[in-house]
Amino acid sequence: MSDDSYRPADLITGRGYEPMKEPRFTGIPTFMRAPLARSLENVDIGLIGVPTDLGVTNRAGARHGPREIRNASSLMRTFNLALGVNPYELCRIADLGDVRFAHLYDLERQVEEIAAFYRSVHAAGILPVSAGGDHSITYPIFKGIAAKGSIGMVHIDAHCDTWGEFYGSKFTHGAPFRLAVEDGLLDPKRTIQIGIRGGQNFLDGIEFSRSRGMRVVLIEEFAALGVKSVVELARKVVGDGPTYISFDVDGLDPVYAPGTGTPEVGGITTLEAQTLLRGLRGLNLIGGDVVEVAPPFDQTGNTALVGATMMFEILCLVADRQFGKRK
Repeated sequence: MSDDSYRPADLITGRGYEPMKEPRFTGIPTFMRAPLARSLENVDIGLIGVPTDLGVTNRAGARHGPREIRNASSLMRTFNLALGVNPYELCRIADLGDVRFAHLYDLERQVEEIAAFYRSVHAAGILPVSAGGDHSITYPIFKGIAAKGSIGMVHIDAHCDTWGEFYGSKFTHGAPFRLAVEDGLLDPKRTIQIGIRGGQNFLDGIEFSRSRGMRVVLIEEFAALGVKSVVELARKVVGDGPTYISFDVDGLDPVYAPGTGTPEVGGITTLEAQTLLRGLRGLNLIGGDVVEVAPPFDQTGNTALVGATMMFEILCLVADRQFGKRK
């Protein structure tokens, strides 16, 4: 969907400038080379970075995720062949920049800063597709977009992220969905967690997920059922209500995404992940995120490319479901 406000003139020549049609190595990097928004007006889907990793329990580095995902996302194109969707023809998409933190070293205050940012985005009628940052960011995103009613979730991850308090903090990247359920933001019975695996020192998280009614799909079950059956299961769990996709790159096998805080061997392949996401087409998707890309642990840049690719898939799904009927 074209909009002249998204076609700024070159400052020197005065000629129209369309970033997606320029060489990928030029210009200011934005998510998917989408225009950088100058306000919250005339935006349907906002691409947002949340550069913090104060919630990480071991290997920090996800604060660098949004910047590197932006760089890698220059390799994305406009048309998704598998879905037959060009999201930019369906709606107005812009990079809203990063959440800015006045309290760089205070995790609890950052939770409120993120929530305030997303409340403004939500109030403007913009659907968010975000790049973290560690997984603790999803809880305050929910505080911003789900305050008026709980939402469902398709959660792809190696971990349930439903721990309790850890070393004096309840806001770690291992706890966002416990907090969201306890606050009435996330409906556990409309939540599916896919790819769960790895050793455990305690079972508090997985027991919480199961006791509250979340559908937990261990990686062994995922392998036994296959992607198609897991897609059918996910669609049944979340139903027709508003649903969010949260994609932690450690849900993938670390051979595909080594640059992450808590890698777990034996995970999902990138093709399986794309097939899984594409199978969610038509669900009532109100946003999504890709989290835990930690570039310092992957000098090849491949993890950032994987993150950008999954973010593009989510963007296409949201645009198709919410704006495809307008075409």
